[in-house]
Amino acid sequence: MTPSPRRRRSGGRVTLAEVAAAAGVSPITVSRALRGERSVAPDLVARVQAAVQQLGYVPDPAARALASQRSTQVPVLVPMLSNTLFVDLIEAVHRTLFAAGYQPLIGVTHYAPLEEEELLASYLAHRPAGLLVTGFDRTERSRQLIAASGVPCVHLMETTDAPGVHCVGFSQQDAGAAIADHLLARGRRRIAFVAAQLDPRTMQRAEGYRRSLRAAGCYDARLEVLSPERSSIRLGAQLLEDLLRSRPEVDAVFFCNDDLAQGGLLAAQRLGVAVPQRIAVAGFNDLAGSDQMVPPLTTVRTPRSEIGEAGARMLLALMRGERPHPSCVRLGYEVVVRQSS
Repeated sequence: MTPSPRRRRSGGRVTLAEVAAAAGVSPITVSRALRGERSVAPDLVARVQAAVQQLGYVPDPAARALASQRSTQVPVLVPMLSNTLFVDLIEAVHRTLFAAGYQPLIGVTHYAPLEEEELLASYLAHRPAGLLVTGFDRTERSRQLIAASGVPCVHLMETTDAPGVHCVGFSQQDAGAAIADHLLARGRRRIAFVAAQLDPRTMQRAEGYRRSLRAAGCYDARLEVLSPERSSIRLGAQLLEDLLRSRPEVDAVFFCNDDLAQGGLLAAQRLGVAVPQRIAVAGFNDLAGSDQMVPPLTTVRTPRSEIGEAGARMLLALMRGERPHPSCVRLGYEVVVRQSS
């Protein structure tokens, strides 16, 4: 007869003690069996597994972390989930960390430094195993929280050579300059820069655009269209229409993100503006659907999945107490030339 389990604790969760009573072993034996320790005899492991299945026992990760002083949780802070750029990154992070026995916790900052600060304070209070954050733009309190926590941290999407900082990404500024250089090489001289959201990485691309156009002697600040609205296809269409009305001399447009550029292409088609004959169009990030636009969109392909995987692997090394070398991994980018330019 199966021994009667001890009285269940409040909340209805089956306890380790109940599993031990059902299996006829001690709680420490259950704990060791569930961890896969070889010191537990196979027949005892079988009894524990049978009891777990019978009772529907689910291990409590908080209790396990408290007992072992080792968390398996890794917060991953990203600005947005509506942009497939970050979805691709998170997928790679999750795949890499989960296979190593860690649980990613996704936090969305909405490009708001104070919101990120609140998330960090909440997550770090639970002593996670590690931390992945996007970029370097955050409040001083957020920096202090990360530094004081002692939790291994890797920054994604941007790079720096600052000592003691671990990061994986690429130069947003160089990538912005590269797409501007491509448009210049196509003979375009009245090149507009159209951006939305205006987060730090977008503004780094703007700096790259300015650098290239200034070097070519054709930079015109009046050809910059900077909207604080969220990036979208709808907004891209609207901004291109406004631009062509106010600056009809424009012969090329570099959109800071592909969804804006996709909207711009749709607006040009609706207005009967020939692309690339009348105006060249380029985007950034090579998002899904860009190669199916009419005409297919020239853009910058960014390695977001590779960044997620490499960043997660760097964090795994830090959590093992290793010192990854190099501490800054630059994965580059690719200008993908299609028919829109």
